Amino acid sequence: MAATAPTIPGTATPGTTPPVRRRRPRMGAYALLVPATVLIAVALGYPLVRQFRISFQEYGLKQQFGAAPEWVGLQNYTDLLSDSYVWTVIARSIAFCLVNAAVTMLIGVALAVLMQRVGRGARITLQVSLLLAWGTPVLASMTVWQWLFDTQNGVINWTLANVFGLDSWAHHSWIIQPLSFFFVATVIVVWMSVPFVAFSIYAGLLQVPEETMEAAQLDGASPRQRFWGITIPMIRPVLSIVLLLQVIWDLKVFTQIYTLQRAGAPTRDTNLLGTLIYSYSKDFGTAGALATIMLVITLALTGFYIRQMLKEDEL
Repeated sequence: MAATAPTIPGTATPGTTPPVRRRRPRMGAYALLVPATVLIAVALGYPLVRQFRISFQEYGLKQQFGAAPEWVGLQNYTDLLSDSYVWTVIARSIAFCLVNAAVTMLIGVALAVLMQRVGRGARITLQVSLLLAWGTPVLASMTVWQWLFDTQNGVINWTLANVFGLDSWAHHSWIIQPLSFFFVATVIVVWMSVPFVAFSIYAGLLQVPEETMEAAQLDGASPRQRFWGITIPMIRPVLSIVLLLQVIWDLKVFTQIYTLQRAGAPTRDTNLLGTLIYSYSKDFGTAGALATIMLVITLALTGFYIRQMLKEDEL
């Protein structure tokens, strides 16, 4: 009579189906997320809810000193959306945002590619320069830029007049005319935003396998073909996230525009959404309504862009 092998508890005998072990969800891992979730909900959720509630109220100086706010419903939104100037500012803000985001991405990608291809010394110099531009406080940077574009003693005007022979630009006022105002604002905003884009794209370029690029080169692909056919598709997720963040940041730009306006620019012709909201600082109800409209525009732009990214991923 053949001896049977002893059965070890928890193991399946030959010819039988092993028992299925159900893993219980580890609640401890989810519990660790509770403090961060509560902190984010309090830090972001409360201001949004309060802003949304105030946008339906008449909340001015009296309410700041203790008077009860008056519920006005959609009156604040109706007044804003029926004002043609508000629509002008919205269109101006979207155009400014898209132009700045596009220019920033182009320059940032170019600098990232440059950092990848130059030698170590040049790369370190470029990286230090970008870090200094990125780390300089905004108001300190604005002081320098105002000096560069100064009407009487600005370096830009002096260079145009004395180096390039454009005498008509000797005392040109850059911030009086809306077109030149937004040119200066674009230069400043792009200059402050390019370092983030360049470093982010450079980090993505470092993840492109060299073996893939060498194989494509052996197959006869030109540098242009390798860049557009291999590099760009591989770093597309980084490009998408950086562009999305750039659109959000450029839409709500405030400090640069406000500082240039304080230097003598015509406020009405140069307002963007951020500065227009600030101009309603004595009327919190209208300011809250306009801030909510700005939030909706931001969500619409980002939602459209996210849908485009998802469609590309499905292809």
